[in-house]
Amino acid sequence: DAQMAAGDLGELLVPYMPTIRVPKSGDRVYKTECAFSYDSPDSEGGLYVCMNTFLGFGREHIERHYRKTGQCVYLHLKRHAIEKVPGASGGALPKRRNAKLFLDLEINSEFNSDDFEYEDEAKLVIFPDHYEISLPNIEELPALVTIACDALLSAKSPYRKQEPDSWEEELQASKHAKTLVQLDNGVRIPPSGWKCCRCELRENLWLNLTDGSVLCGKWFFDGSGGNGHATEHYRETGYPLAVKLGTITPDGADVYSFDEEEPVLDPHIAKHLAHFGIDMLQMQVTENGLRDNDIKPRVSEWEVIQEAGVKLKPMYGPGYTGMKNLGNSCYLNAVMQAIFSIPEFQRAYVGNLPRIFDYSPLDPTQDFNTQMAKLGHGLLSGQYSKPPMKSELIEQVMKEEHKPQHNGISPRMFKAFISKGHPEFSSNRQQDAQEFFLHLINLVERNPVGSENPSDVFRFLVEERTQCCQSRKVRYTERVDYIMQLPVAMEAATNKDELIAYELKRREAEAARRPLPELVRAKIPFSACLQAFSEPSNVEDFWSSALQAKSAGVKTSRFASFPEYLVVQIKKFTFGLDWIPKKLDVSIDMPDLLDISHLRARGLQPGEEELPDIAPPIVIPDDPKALDIDESSVMQLAEMGFPLEACRKAVYYTGNLGAEVAFNWIIAHMEEPDFAEPLAIPAFGEVASSGAAALGAVGLDNQPPEEMVAIIVSMGFQRNLAIQALKATNSNLERALEWIFSHPDPEEESDPALDTMDMENNANANILADTVSEGPRIKDGPGRYELFGFISHMGTSTMSGHYVCHLRKEGRWVIYNDLRVCASERPPKDLGYIYFYHRIPS
Repeated sequence: DAQMAAGDLGELLVPYMPTIRVPKSGDRVYKTECAFSYDSPDSEGGLYVCMNTFLGFGREHIERHYRKTGQCVYLHLKRHAIEKVPGASGGALPKRRNAKLFLDLEINSEFNSDDFEYEDEAKLVIFPDHYEISLPNIEELPALVTIACDALLSAKSPYRKQEPDSWEEELQASKHAKTLVQLDNGVRIPPSGWKCCRCELRENLWLNLTDGSVLCGKWFFDGSGGNGHATEHYRETGYPLAVKLGTITPDGADVYSFDEEEPVLDPHIAKHLAHFGIDMLQMQVTENGLRDNDIKPRVSEWEVIQEAGVKLKPMYGPGYTGMKNLGNSCYLNAVMQAIFSIPEFQRAYVGNLPRIFDYSPLDPTQDFNTQMAKLGHGLLSGQYSKPPMKSELIEQVMKEEHKPQHNGISPRMFKAFISKGHPEFSSNRQQDAQEFFLHLINLVERNPVGSENPSDVFRFLVEERTQCCQSRKVRYTERVDYIMQLPVAMEAATNKDELIAYELKRREAEAARRPLPELVRAKIPFSACLQAFSEPSNVEDFWSSALQAKSAGVKTSRFASFPEYLVVQIKKFTFGLDWIPKKLDVSIDMPDLLDISHLRARGLQPGEEELPDIAPPIVIPDDPKALDIDESSVMQLAEMGFPLEACRKAVYYTGNLGAEVAFNWIIAHMEEPDFAEPLAIPAFGEVASSGAAALGAVGLDNQPPEEMVAIIVSMGFQRNLAIQALKATNSNLERALEWIFSHPDPEEESDPALDTMDMENNANANILADTVSEGPRIKDGPGRYELFGFISHMGTSTMSGHYVCHLRKEGRWVIYNDLRVCASERPPKDLGYIYFYHRIPS
């Protein structure tokens, strides 16, 4: 293109000036990732950032945005990898400080930085004619355009939280990590017994990564106290990086940069720790350095599950794309790899990708189906999983294309959207993969794509048979579920003698502060767990309508339908006597072929007599604060992985009617911002009005509180009838029950307006209790299944540790460990947490 004079450039931009904006505080600038793909400035076509919406688009999607919005001016960002010129001695010239790196991107670690350097380029591009204006061009461009470009290039990451009470900054790699000098002074750090070398403090200790000094901190990073000796040491020596002892796990560690005065990432942390004799694969999080297991190689679940010590062959191509760990996001990575290995999800999102993208809103970063389609395409296209180039071709390819090899995707935009408003998933803390799976299914249910909902493949009906032990009468109810929760039958362990001997040795070693003996893991037969699932369980505080009083009751669960895909959760997580969450470290011989046909529900049997449909008396105390909370129901819910305070609220607001009713309340309210906040009991007069409104339960047009609807529905009444009764009585629970009994023959057809309003006003309604008039969507069939995947957890509780996914593809097992995707040699099927089975066709 011919060079334009300054006046010509200004005249060229005049028609577009009203569309060019300067980013303001609060604007999110997406300059590192395409809204529809995982293209970035590193990609071959670079990234185009709209100068009005600040959304980024790869070369494949920029035309779509231009056609949809009419926006013409984009900032094109590109990072080039350039081969260094060899020096006179034949080696590469020393790398100069490159002032042309201005994009906030990671350096590609797959290329030797001694042979290549990086250079960033920015241009203004005007559509549809693709006029290009190189930057910087201060003299020739209008001042507004120059200011807008500078503001866009200097904008911070859009993934920083803006709320002051929950602000968490995205950690950046330290500038010292790559070039850190470590002294060869022979220092080796023991696995425990640490103390500050200046004041003998034994907590909040930091290991300097240059000389191996162990020193105490001073009220920074995590709020812990100390005498500041780690900072003093930096001032004296200039050694910049330190790692907090007790935070080192196979997944990373807390690193602080004294020079940069902030927490940082150290991409080379494993090598830096190995210099002082610390093997990250052996470490688990503690504060005082006493590890839960000081065990021998290939016995720890960390090593067995990740198949450490075995040379694994990397896998590349469609369906073998890794996902970057964003900091305790492995639970998300594992679940999404399993989800997009299922054909129904592939068809729903990747198969419909053009239609989803074409009909996405103007801001596709805030659309669930767009982000699901983007993630599915990123994992399945093979575009981001290519084998490394052969060494003899690197020079030729680099000279021709200047394109480094990038593998794996970073699900940052997906995580930011799917976790928005959720107090747990929006944090950088570790989460329960089972809870996230249900959260995802909830979102899939609320955002339909096409005529069929892909989550239907998991949906099944559970028949619950409750029997009064005294009258022997029964009640049959059905509910919808998505996961089969299998209890761990510890009493059925086949190696009890070894377990007892190990426990004695472990306690002796702990008392003497000696290394612990080799771990002995309980071996549980799968058949025992299945038997425990099928056995009757006691019903707490059972009220018998036959006796009109509380009585002993038992409940048995069976499958009223079998799903296309059966998800089995092993209930490994529980609470100790001290209420501290813990995990059962067990080995269960999970079968490759599973037949649960014998668990098919049979309904009311000949000779059985049903319990009468009589509601229990509702007792509302004058002082609601005096209402006791059933702690046993609270603990049952907490064992499922829900926050303790949320469980307490669920039990309270459902009137202590048991864990099942409270579980429904949790599912209906888990998206609310105060979901995990402590219980705030309203005054008596506010229970049915403002108190419920504070929970987000009152909909438009005086919609009844969802928890009151749940209480009435749990008594066996239809949902529409419960809503009508509460509306007719101004949400007074006692009067609503009286209204129901005084209207024994309600109209068979419910009010369509009521149904519509109910669906609209319950966006967060319980997806596990389908209320659509045509009945639950199920895909019933035979109860024979084949295992095709499992998610494993390493660590002592859902609040810490690491997740890995194994999937069977093309006849062999593959391990998905964040970015690392390899052929599995020894899939640890006995140590899984969540298992995925596919129905065997008849």
